[in-house]
Amino acid sequence: MQPPAHAQHGPHHDFASTLPDTLAMPIDSDRLAPLSAVTVDAPARLHLGFLDPSGSLGRAFGSIGLVIEGRGTRVTARLADDTTHIADACSDAQRARVAQYLERLHHAWGGPPVAIDIEQAPRAHCGLGSGTQLALAVGTAFARLAGVPATSDTIARLLGRGARSGIGALGFDHGGLIVDGGPARGARPQDARMPPLLCRQPFPDAWRVVLVDDTSREGLHGDEERRGLASLPPFPQTLAAHLCHLLMMRVLPGIAEQDFDAFADGISAVQQTIGEYFAPVQGGVYSSPAVARAIQAIANQQKAGIGQTSWGPVGFAFVRSGDAAERALAAARAATRDTPSVVYAATVARNRGATLAVAHTHGCGVNVG
Repeated sequence: MQPPAHAQHGPHHDFASTLPDTLAMPIDSDRLAPLSAVTVDAPARLHLGFLDPSGSLGRAFGSIGLVIEGRGTRVTARLADDTTHIADACSDAQRARVAQYLERLHHAWGGPPVAIDIEQAPRAHCGLGSGTQLALAVGTAFARLAGVPATSDTIARLLGRGARSGIGALGFDHGGLIVDGGPARGARPQDARMPPLLCRQPFPDAWRVVLVDDTSREGLHGDEERRGLASLPPFPQTLAAHLCHLLMMRVLPGIAEQDFDAFADGISAVQQTIGEYFAPVQGGVYSSPAVARAIQAIANQQKAGIGQTSWGPVGFAFVRSGDAAERALAAARAATRDTPSVVYAATVARNRGATLAVAHTHGCGVNVG
C-alpha cells in the first residue's frame, strides 16, 4: 500500500519509495546464497513513549513504538575489488559513523571488502530512529555479503544500538505497533540482550499519521542526552503504573478493535505524562514551540492522538482517515505560517519490517528465500 504523502517547503519531505515487488522481501530467510550486492530498505519509526524510565520493578524504560511508511533508510553494499570504503553518504558525520560500523563488523566477522552506498536516509536526530536503522541496514547488508547468519539483535548489540529501547530493532524485524519490555537491570555487558518483544499489533490501514518537523532543531543525543537523563528525578512508580494502565486498557484494545477514539485518547495521555517528565531537559512537553503549535491546532480541530516522537523535534498526530489528514495538514500549516523551518507530511503505518534485494555474483537481482 502506497501512503498518501503531502509536504510543504523544506528539504526533508520525500517519502521512501519501495523496491519493486519482484525484488523486495522480508528479511527472515536463512538462505545465504553467494551474492555481489545487497540493498536494504529500513523503515522509520515513531517512539510513542516509555513506560517506566526508572525501572521501579527492575526493568528500566520499556517502550511503545510504531513503524511508518516513508522517511526510511536505504543502503546498498557491494563486493569491492580492493578495500572496504563508503562510496556515497549524506554527510561527513554519517560517513564517519558508517566507517565505525564497518570496522566493528570486519573485526567481528572478517568478510570480503565492500563498498557502501547510503542512498537514502532521514534527517538525523529528529526522532525517527535514523541511527538504529542505519546501523541495522549496514550490518544486515554486510552480514549477507559475508555469509554470516546474524540476527538483528546480534547486529544491534555489536554496533551499540538498543541500549534503552528495542523499538528500532524490533520494528526493523516486524513492523506494526511494538511494545518492548525494556532491558533488565544489572545484567553483565556480555549478557545484555535486546529488550524483549511483548506485543506486536498490526495498525489499522485507514488511520493516518501526520508528521510535523522543525528542521531548524535537533533532538537531544549523545552526551547531551546522557546528561539530561541523569539530571531527572526518579520517575514515580504511580505514574509508571498509570502509563501501563493506559497502554493495556486503552491503546492496545483501541488498535485491536479499531476503536480510534480509545487509541487516540490513550496515546495522548501517555505522551502528556511522559512529556511533562522530560520537559525540564527538552524545554517543554514538545522540544519545538512551533511543532507544539501545529500539533495543538490539529487537536483543537478534530479528535487526534498527539505527541512527540522520542526527543523530537518531530511531532505526530494520529487521525482517523485520509480526509482527516488533509484537514490536519491545513490546520498545521495555518498555525506555523511564520515559521518556514517547519515541514509537514502525512503517511500510514507500515505493518512489515525491513526489506532487501539481492544480486548474485553471476546474474541479476533475485529473491532470497
